[in-house]
Amino acid sequence: MKVHAHDIGVKLSGHPVLSGVDLDVQPGEVVGLLGPNGSGKSTLLRAIYRAVRPYAGTVHLGDLDVWASSPRAVARRSAVLTQDNPTELELTVLDVVLLGRVPHRTLTGRGHREDTALALDCLAQVGASHLEQRMLPTLSGGERQRVMLARALAQQPKVLLLDEPTNHLDIAHQLDLLALVRRLGVTAIIALHDLTLAAAYCDRLVLLNEGRVVTAGPPEQVLTPERVLSVYGVACDVLVHPRTGRLLLALTQTDTPVKESIA
Repeated sequence: MKVHAHDIGVKLSGHPVLSGVDLDVQPGEVVGLLGPNGSGKSTLLRAIYRAVRPYAGTVHLGDLDVWASSPRAVARRSAVLTQDNPTELELTVLDVVLLGRVPHRTLTGRGHREDTALALDCLAQVGASHLEQRMLPTLSGGERQRVMLARALAQQPKVLLLDEPTNHLDIAHQLDLLALVRRLGVTAIIALHDLTLAAAYCDRLVLLNEGRVVTAGPPEQVLTPERVLSVYGVACDVLVHPRTGRLLLALTQTDTPVKESIA
């Protein structure tokens, strides 16, 4: 499903956070949102999933106008994984994942057996089947993150919105999560801090700074040494990963001397 955000402007407590932001994501595309803290990545995602109302602009999921539609209609098309997951819900993991089926349930409540089968499959996809009967508050941060991703998958979204999804995950699960997102084949928009992960798993990148889009395009066009220095204030050497052929970024402080290689 295509995502189109046009001329988005957002103010928080009267302070401009986004201004004139455009975003176009094609069906099945994985797009990464990059930028330093405060650049507007999370706010742009929130404007797309109806958490923060823009004072200007429009957001469409396919032909659905997000801010002219009900939350239920939006939830039937999109699912969200946020940075801050609830820790106090006294529910089993399976019950938490089943919450993802709420937007699709009818007044009769039919289909519970099918919903349970789907929830179990989603737990398997994220490698969390063994957590099925655990209570949510007993989980580690990484375990909760995988459970919340399973809940998002249970919505069967056509658009997946992920805000720093690798937070709390160890390296192996970071790679597993992003590889899973790619395998799903759904449209995905992911806010990330790790530039190398973004280059490895995203089709295109959108670089934000001070609430505006600096540039957008394939990773090799966006993550140039000059642009990384300008936006992040760090020196960058762009390498090629010896196994994958994707970009590999080596970041250093700007005052770090270049070490000469030994012949």
